[in-house]
Amino acid sequence: MLNADGLQGHKCQRLAHLALSCITMAYVWGRGDGDVKKVLPRNIAVPYCKLSKKLDLPPILVYADCVLANWKKKDPSGPMTYENMDTLFAFPGGDCSKGFFLVSLLVEIAASPAIQEIPKIVKAVRCKDQEALKVALLHICSCLGEARKAFEEMHKYVDANQFFSVLRIYLSGWKGNPNLPGGLVYEGVSDSPEEFAGGSAAQSSIFQSLDVLLGTEQNTSGGSAAEFLQDMRKYMPPAHREFLKFLESCPSLRKFVITCNNADLKEAYNSCVKALVTLRNYHLTIVDKYILTPARKARKGDTSEESPDSENKGTGGTDLKMFLKTVRNTTQKAQLM
Repeated sequence: MLNADGLQGHKCQRLAHLALSCITMAYVWGRGDGDVKKVLPRNIAVPYCKLSKKLDLPPILVYADCVLANWKKKDPSGPMTYENMDTLFAFPGGDCSKGFFLVSLLVEIAASPAIQEIPKIVKAVRCKDQEALKVALLHICSCLGEARKAFEEMHKYVDANQFFSVLRIYLSGWKGNPNLPGGLVYEGVSDSPEEFAGGSAAQSSIFQSLDVLLGTEQNTSGGSAAEFLQDMRKYMPPAHREFLKFLESCPSLRKFVITCNNADLKEAYNSCVKALVTLRNYHLTIVDKYILTPARKARKGDTSEESPDSENKGTGGTDLKMFLKTVRNTTQKAQLM
């Protein structure tokens, strides 16, 4: 049996979680032909669950595994660009998984300087420094614009048919999935099946952080979208979850901007909201190309009036288009008039 007890340091443990997650997805979904395994053997399940508990992560492939931890530089001294990077682990479908994981990472990298502005914004609100706040907000807006540009690379490096018919299967979880109803049994850990959602962009702490910062009220809007976003926090590394809790305890940026009655500050705040809406609109176009359109093509000639539930399902288990539209619309409502 594998033993992860000797792994020293967070980096080695995260790498092991990535490796065990990829092994698990490959074992459960097999060749992607419907031959699904309902029990994960104890020689994988026991060390995997033990390591997951130590890291406070669920025993399934999460966004923090396949995107945030699944990369290396070809030239260690070179830049963080697609051409100079590769994935550590890949799935069937040629370079599709490499393209999907690395472009997702590049979006994160482009957006990441926005997180560095958050402490400045918290301080500016507390000190009532309107000028510093405006500068920080405009920088966040710029970062979101760069993230949108990075997102465009998806078209260059990811084939829509390969993503839909091959890669998407291996990113799917066993929560609300008709292909594995009831969940997966982790042999040697529990006799009952357990349900976990697959990897999802909703597990990105960057964009949930910006929602909290801007006061878009995603998690208080009610409905399935709010519940899903809250649930996705369980799939984030614990430090990311703690950061979100910290932000929620901070003074409200949105309320401060409203009380200032400063036209320039209000414009800077709205520019951030608009940039986030633009990014989410683009995400919807990606979903249409890589999931909804291939699904319609796959069903061509099907005379049944009712489409399969799986057509609109994301790897996280939600009705993907409805979820993204709800999140986008809630973001739009945050604009100050």
